[in-house]
Amino acid sequence: MADSPRFEASSAPAHEVRADLLVMPAFEGPLPGPGVREVSQASGIDLVGLLRESGFIGKAGDRQLVPGGAIRARNVLFLGVGPRFDADLRTVREAGMRAGAASTPYVTVASTIPQLGSPVDESARAFTEGFLLGAYRFERYKRGGGEPSKVEVVRELVPASAREAIRRGTILGAAARWTRDLVNTPAADATPELLADIARATASELGVGCRVWKKADLERGGFGGILAVGMGSSNSPCMVELTSTNGPPDAKPIAITGKGITFDSGGLVLKHSDMDWMKSDMAGAATALATVRAVAELELPLNVIAILPFAENMPGASAIRPGDVVRHRGGRTSEVLDTDGEGRVLLADALAYLCEKEPALILDSATLTDASGLGPDLWAVMGTDHSAVAELLEAGDEAGDRGWEIPLWSPYRKLIDSDVADVKNVGDHGFDTAMMAALFLRDFVDDGVAWLHLDTGSSAWAEHETDLRPEGATGSPTPAFVRFLERRVDGSAG
Repeated sequence: MADSPRFEASSAPAHEVRADLLVMPAFEGPLPGPGVREVSQASGIDLVGLLRESGFIGKAGDRQLVPGGAIRARNVLFLGVGPRFDADLRTVREAGMRAGAASTPYVTVASTIPQLGSPVDESARAFTEGFLLGAYRFERYKRGGGEPSKVEVVRELVPASAREAIRRGTILGAAARWTRDLVNTPAADATPELLADIARATASELGVGCRVWKKADLERGGFGGILAVGMGSSNSPCMVELTSTNGPPDAKPIAITGKGITFDSGGLVLKHSDMDWMKSDMAGAATALATVRAVAELELPLNVIAILPFAENMPGASAIRPGDVVRHRGGRTSEVLDTDGEGRVLLADALAYLCEKEPALILDSATLTDASGLGPDLWAVMGTDHSAVAELLEAGDEAGDRGWEIPLWSPYRKLIDSDVADVKNVGDHGFDTAMMAALFLRDFVDDGVAWLHLDTGSSAWAEHETDLRPEGATGSPTPAFVRFLERRVDGSAG
């Protein structure tokens, strides 16, 4: 996992804190945010007037850098955070992201932004998470390693009571950054075998149980979907099983899985365009792995099992053909009419296997389609347990990783009836949406099992840079998954 700065809680007044950069918020107007009046008095400068003269309004994203002058901080960065009455944890997190992006040339950073939200511990956590994501850049493949962030210490000007919240925010921010690292890694390097090795090393480091199912193991176990998707590649498919048993011995596990297609060419139904970012098709499995890591580091008293199915979808001589029938774990069959609808074929095996474990709940995420209609800011969730769906949506809101529920509309199920198998992987008349993919997966989930499926086809990868995130992997839905599990422990669920 990439190095992260050290975050500290400090009770020092803003005008007395030592830092290379002091970051303070200003409301629309401009109006002074926390710490601005005190710094103005200590420096003898009307900072709000100075901002007004420079054209700074205070809208979200506005920024103005000024010398520290008479105070101990060498430089002061003012960040606009919008209307004062709108300030909430989302405001704090997004200001933290902008602060992280702007702070990379400095070694020590201090900020009053965590004072914006309430309660202060949740505000400090949101700032920490946002700062880590804002400072993220993937430059591993640049000559000399690129220009990594110089930030070593971030002092949040909040009471010492917020230290635990800051620690948890550091873990969650690091987990989302690690998800990004895994997804951004080129497919030539992030092969099924390498990702299995990373999972094994992570499990060993954290004391988590790990079993790697190689190709021969998958054949013996009847995992026909995973095997079929990987048939056309010289990189053999595999599956990683992780088990963490920190909960009560008699408690049913929470199961997590995700699509792990390390590269998706479309197979024999070759993609026509946009293949350059198909290394991101394993974002679901990366989310599952990063979630297990965060659960272990947070020491959540839960029993968790995660399945990471990895395969590369290539058009090799032995690739699966349109019209072939696959026999999945548990015996159900599917007719593969579109080899570019491979993610659901692979994930079906993982879901069938997890049902055998009699879990309390199954969470899965997958970049199956971009046809949820929700765009890059929201994942789509469907499921068999509406109260759990509501919990996950609330968790996503709290984590700044938002989604929206769309229905599993059962009348559409007939569109994937097959004449030769139990189900086919695409609908009649070319009807293929996030909902249709979920209806396919629903066939592999036992009745009575609570199951939540996230389609992240448009949200796991950002095709364009914004002021909040770079182009590339977003880390979603790792924050939502981790927050969901935390809520299960702290009693917020239900």
